[in-house]
Amino acid sequence: MSEPPSPPWRTRPRTRPAKQPLSQGAVVDAALAVINREGLGGLSMRRVAQELGTGPASLYAHVSGKEELLELLVDRASAGISVPAPDPERWAEQIRDVARQAYRVYATHTNLALASLATIPTGPNSLRVTEGMLAILLAGGVPPPQAAWFLDRLFLYIAGDAYEGALYAEKIRASGQDRATYWSRFSAQLRSYYLSLPAKSYPNIRRHVDELLAGGGDERFAFGLDLLIQGVAGHVRAGD
Repeated sequence: MSEPPSPPWRTRPRTRPAKQPLSQGAVVDAALAVINREGLGGLSMRRVAQELGTGPASLYAHVSGKEELLELLVDRASAGISVPAPDPERWAEQIRDVARQAYRVYATHTNLALASLATIPTGPNSLRVTEGMLAILLAGGVPPPQAAWFLDRLFLYIAGDAYEGALYAEKIRASGQDRATYWSRFSAQLRSYYLSLPAKSYPNIRRHVDELLAGGGDERFAFGLDLLIQGVAGHVRAGD
């Protein structure tokens, strides 16, 4: 697949060499190192320049600013997602597989999950994934409007779920407990609290407390993914 043109708001690389032996890839690598250590809030052009041992001005030969840098970071994460050639008979299974890949990527790079919530895919990797998934949906008979909106909602769901997992991971680290111990104690406390609620006002919560607390993160993610796919499947044209 040929490389897409750069969006019009991107900064074109300068023809004269920069003072530092930098490249766009090196800037992205440094930015990824910063957010892995300090979180998304610690990312700035100045901080990335410090990581590279140079001044902020030298970075602008390769990226226009923090917004473009976030786009490039999200695109870097998408590089590990593979998309198969469309199979109309297996379109739902194919979409499910790609979605799970994306979830694993964002679960590994949770700060990029947050960044992706306000980033439109424009880089070569993001565009490749979007193009491939759109082709799968269309081949399966999903009409273009529903296919387009489905992808928007799907990646919002994936990023949001992955980021929530990151927030819980922070709570677990702060507690000083291992994951199993934290969830066991928290679930017991939450169950006890729900059962203490007035039965007259909260009969369903009390009656179904076990169902409300059942299932791990992967199971719940799979359930939500199935709901989304089943929903868009309802739009498949008759006869396709």
